[in-house]
Amino acid sequence: MPDSIATAETILTEPKAALRRRKLLQAGVAGVLAVAVAIIWGTNAWLTERFTETTRVRTELRLALYSGNIISELQRTSVVPLLLARDPELTSALATRDFSKTSAALITAREDIAAASIRLLDTDGRVVAATNRNLIGTSHADEPFFVEALRSRETIFTTGTRQGTGTEFDYSRALVTDGKVTGVIVVEAELSKFERSWAGISDAVAVIDSDGKIILTTEPKWRGLTMDEALEARSAPTAIQRALQATTDWANQSPDAYLAGQAVMRTESRIPFRGWRMVAFTSYESVREKVNAVLALQIMALAILLAAGFYLVSRRARVQSLAYRKESAELRALNARLSREIAERERVQKDLAVAESTLAQSSKLAALGEMSAAVSHELNQPLAAMKTYLAGARLLLQRARVEEALSSFQRIDDLIERMGAITRQLKSYARKGGEAFEPVDLRAAISSALAMMEPQLKAKTVKITRVLPRGQVMVMADRIRLEQVIINLLRNALDATKGQKAPEIELILATGETAVLSVRDNGPGISDLEKLFEPFWTTKKPGEGTGLGLAISSSIVSDFGGRLTAHNAGGGGAVFEMQLPLISDDRRTPRAAE
Repeated sequence: MPDSIATAETILTEPKAALRRRKLLQAGVAGVLAVAVAIIWGTNAWLTERFTETTRVRTELRLALYSGNIISELQRTSVVPLLLARDPELTSALATRDFSKTSAALITAREDIAAASIRLLDTDGRVVAATNRNLIGTSHADEPFFVEALRSRETIFTTGTRQGTGTEFDYSRALVTDGKVTGVIVVEAELSKFERSWAGISDAVAVIDSDGKIILTTEPKWRGLTMDEALEARSAPTAIQRALQATTDWANQSPDAYLAGQAVMRTESRIPFRGWRMVAFTSYESVREKVNAVLALQIMALAILLAAGFYLVSRRARVQSLAYRKESAELRALNARLSREIAERERVQKDLAVAESTLAQSSKLAALGEMSAAVSHELNQPLAAMKTYLAGARLLLQRARVEEALSSFQRIDDLIERMGAITRQLKSYARKGGEAFEPVDLRAAISSALAMMEPQLKAKTVKITRVLPRGQVMVMADRIRLEQVIINLLRNALDATKGQKAPEIELILATGETAVLSVRDNGPGISDLEKLFEPFWTTKKPGEGTGLGLAISSSIVSDFGGRLTAHNAGGGGAVFEMQLPLISDDRRTPRAAE
């Protein structure tokens, strides 16, 4: 193989001048490409901004025209109730209660003024004549256009939801004869025709009232919603589509919204009527078409320039290739040798893939074994407590102390529930993340852990000293896992004081920049601090411990963003310190011994 490499080096050796020319050529091509990319990028940014502004101005002019049409229609319709309220034929019909010709007269009036509908109501709110004869006899006594018209002698404008689809825009006025109200005339403005005319000109147009509700729109599903609700209903449904939108719109300005997954710009104008606003959404398709047309010409010119350059280079390459044809046989031989080497390397890579697969399977089995050992270790605590409570309940029942026995059974039920919670939380020992944290009072967690350890502490008559702050010490953690760490530290301290005449455990909770919980015992201390937090390392006899407690506790505290350390105390015994970040840097609370 070294011979073949040497042969290749000999064959492919070129004069220094040729190498220099090749490097200059490569640098020239790279420079041309860099300049071309810069020009295309700058042109795209400038044209996009210019055409976007042009499209926005055009949309603003269109909105001004739309607003003028709406105001014109409303002003024209607002005069109709005043004219009809003075119509002697309508006042006479209300006085005589003869409405046989009234509906026909209203139909003629509607055709002349191009209103959506006209209704005549009596003083009870009942429709006595209408352009839509199907409405005759219906009652509108509770409708705003009737109630407000009776209270005022002026023309009243109200909006309401039309039966079916759309919004109803009504002008109403009371008919007064000899100072007495005899009825109400209601004229509905024909604004829905604008929705039909707007459709197809802009991607979406909407009119919003002073309450923020959409009352006119080219999107039927938007009626009655706020603009935020409407856009949320039309946004991209999945994270993948949102990522595709961001990738597609890289060349555009930041879009104002998305409609049906398409980036659009938002243009808004004010309608000088009751605080109404008009909003239009226009897509970037027209902008991109214009910009892409210019960019296509630039890219075409660049392609022609590069093609000419490559043609000149290829001519020189063809001349040079004639000089190397004599060595083609040696190159083919070298190629054959390289092919054999590649085949050999592929075989080695396949063997390596098999070895990696086997190693991955072994790693999975090791993790499964560690999890099984963790389950056994964590469930021993509540099982031992349950055994103690069962023995106490048996004695209490024998002494006919039923209520106290029921209390022990309740504690056993709590321990069973806790065992279920432990099994749900043990999956965090094998992998990090994925747990939901919440604010937890570290004082309450300590009290809960001591309550669970109460049977073991009473059985061994250990003196427990607690020094805790008076106020809450809030940390962000998972309550069950935090209690498990405290219980592990208490069990280790309890085991360390097993041979002492006066066993004593001291818990000190201090707050400063962080919350620090110190668990100190008066045992013999720790012999090997370096291996203390390694999995399966333990000083206990076989069968008494798995060596996972401190390793798991250290992993849990790390997940909480804290740190678990240990050292030997000066006067004897060991001290474990758990540091956790506080939720907020409020004033420090004084400590009090308990």
